[in-house]
Amino acid sequence: MALNLANYEQQARDAIKLFWGNRDAALEKQKLAGREDAGARGAVTGGKNMDGFVTLVRDLIVGNGLTHASIMLQRSVLTLPGFFRPTKLWDVLILNEKRLVAALEFKSQVGPSFGNNTNNRAEEAIGTAADLWTAYREGAFGKEAAKPFVGWLMLLEDAPESRCPIRDSSPHFPVFPEFKSASYAQRYEILFRKLVQEQLYTSAGVLLSPKTARETGDYSCPGELTSLKTFVTQLAAHIAGEAARQP
Repeated sequence: MALNLANYEQQARDAIKLFWGNRDAALEKQKLAGREDAGARGAVTGGKNMDGFVTLVRDLIVGNGLTHASIMLQRSVLTLPGFFRPTKLWDVLILNEKRLVAALEFKSQVGPSFGNNTNNRAEEAIGTAADLWTAYREGAFGKEAAKPFVGWLMLLEDAPESRCPIRDSSPHFPVFPEFKSASYAQRYEILFRKLVQEQLYTSAGVLLSPKTARETGDYSCPGELTSLKTFVTQLAAHIAGEAARQP
């Protein structure tokens, strides 16, 4: 049976519109409350800006036969045990008959400052994966548990600052060639591609979208392995496989 990709292209456009719309609304709310100096942080803390992608995930689950799965969205039920730390809070968890089917992260980054945040996201993504898979090896999700789908979807503002070449200083040893003069957008694509190739994530997607996409939902994907289509297809296949295990 063919996989159901839940009309992901249109859903992604709707999610992008919601993302930029929610950010603008949060900033306007801050201004009306007399906190005009809140800046970009006001948009970040104003709500769950990536909720449109959660809707896409829900449709993928139902569309591929896992109709009785539990989709965890509330903070109180989004923690998993770790190995190097007691727990990790995820953005979305999918469970079926007490089996962990998928653990997902949906993150975003908007300018004008990209430097420090990019490094922080890289450390977070690497550490999160290492912690989860070590906990899995040690039986944290059941001694005979099948491997869950572990995914990370990143939405990055498509702007001159995220696309311009960046210099690195490494006085003792050279950086790997692919990082030389790579922009922040390219660095994310390299990071996520390597995370998948090293099997730290089942799939990891990078989307670029300009602020003007509030009206259009426009986005692009810098690499095939890290594209939204690849992410959606692999998640749908994993869901269909879990559904096939049911009596």
